[in-house]
Amino acid sequence: MTLESLLLSQDPELVRVIRPTLEKLSIDVEVCHDARAGSDILISDKFDAVVVDCDDLTGGLALLQGLRNTPSNKNSVAFAILNGKRTTTQEAFGMGANFVLQKPISTLNASRCFHAALNFMLKERRRYFRQPVKMQVKVVLEGKTLTASGTNISEGGIALLLREALPKGATPQLQFSLPESSIHIEVEAEVAWADMKGVAGLRFHGMPKTAQAQLETWLDERMEAEFPGSKDRMAESGSLQ
Repeated sequence: MTLESLLLSQDPELVRVIRPTLEKLSIDVEVCHDARAGSDILISDKFDAVVVDCDDLTGGLALLQGLRNTPSNKNSVAFAILNGKRTTTQEAFGMGANFVLQKPISTLNASRCFHAALNFMLKERRRYFRQPVKMQVKVVLEGKTLTASGTNISEGGIALLLREALPKGATPQLQFSLPESSIHIEVEAEVAWADMKGVAGLRFHGMPKTAQAQLETWLDERMEAEFPGSKDRMAESGSLQ
């Protein structure tokens, strides 16, 4: 697993500097030269980082402003590239940018900026990271206990497969043990979505701090297995801020 980024620019010099800088940090780069096409990509695909050439790409500013309204990328780390003539740094931050770079951009400045932002990208990746699982989950609802199969889990919720549909908005109590561990969790959850085939997505509510910490540590270990070096990168980038 690698981090994913989208670079929106028509400036070949900018692409020449930004692309290898991101790739050295194990961040895959997709380059788009058109803001309208970029908007379509942001609707359909998820990125850990979005880099927008705001002043020199027609429609770039509007794309940055609309980024936080895209369901898939509203929490992506956003970088605004400015040319010093149109948009101010303050305005870029007001439009939703997390980091701002001014042209001309050197490899050193780009490296420092993206390295400092890496921790935010990894934290966001962990937030939506879903670990596939095969485990039994007890679902207690209105005095009735159902047995479900957990199919994936994140720090905020779980997907279940049941023999009968759960009503949306229901708040069952869940009981399960994380695979390959001695961690047992009991937590209240809310049914966020469900279909008539018994597949449901649930959000955890009020999980005890100890259990939350255990779950996050367990997920970190699985994420580390898929993205080797992620813990070290988070620690290193955090020390540079």
